Amino acid sequence: MGSTAHNTPPPEFDGDGFLVDPLRWDKPLAEQIANADGIGQLTAAHWAIIQQLRDHFLAFGSIQPETHLCHVNALDPACASDLFRNMREAWRIAGLPNPGEEAKSYM
Repeated sequence: MGSTAHNTPPPEFDGDGFLVDPLRWDKPLAEQIANADGIGQLTAAHWAIIQQLRDHFLAFGSIQPETHLCHVNALDPACASDLFRNMREAWRIAGLPNPGEEAKSYM
């Protein structure tokens, strides 16, 4: 008999396309989401924003304002909107859970 492979179920997304469990995120998944959204190849600037979003959310459980997010990465104040179209898309690519209706309205 061969060895039994442990199959991990694919990451689960909610009805709005947000990853349910942010700990199931990895870089290949981010690249898949970005490609599906038409972003294409993620650059160093994309990865800086993605990592900053994840670090802030995992530490504080909240959304970091776009201007601060860009400032700490020495990027233009509207960097996230320029790189991702909007903060909601950046949040999804970063593999973070649905922030709720109020937060989505100003992303």
